[in-house]
Amino acid sequence: MRPERTFLVLWTLAVAATTAAFVLYLALRVRAVDLGYELGRAHAQLERLREVRHVLEVELGSYKTPERVDFVARTLLGMGEPTPDRIRNAGKLPRTDAVAASSGSPAPSAAPEEKRP
Repeated sequence: MRPERTFLVLWTLAVAATTAAFVLYLALRVRAVDLGYELGRAHAQLERLREVRHVLEVELGSYKTPERVDFVARTLLGMGEPTPDRIRNAGKLPRTDAVAASSGSPAPSAAPEEKRP
């Protein structure tokens, strides 16, 4: 083979290898940039979800307050204050013989009545 021809073949291979390496570099760089943008979007979504969670936790806390329970009972459920004849002391409820027999223990003694204002 002539030296000029050998040089031309080697030169063509070098240019082709350099071009292939550059195209590979560009493809990897574009992928890295895309992943960076995707990571940024994921971080933004995570921050939004944390904010929503915080708001929901505050809202849940407000639902557990006695005032909120009273409001829902009165407005949505139509409940009101019980009349005195509907109030029973849990400690004074009689235990039936069937319940006492199934549990295998005697009926508990009545607990002292709590005084309510």
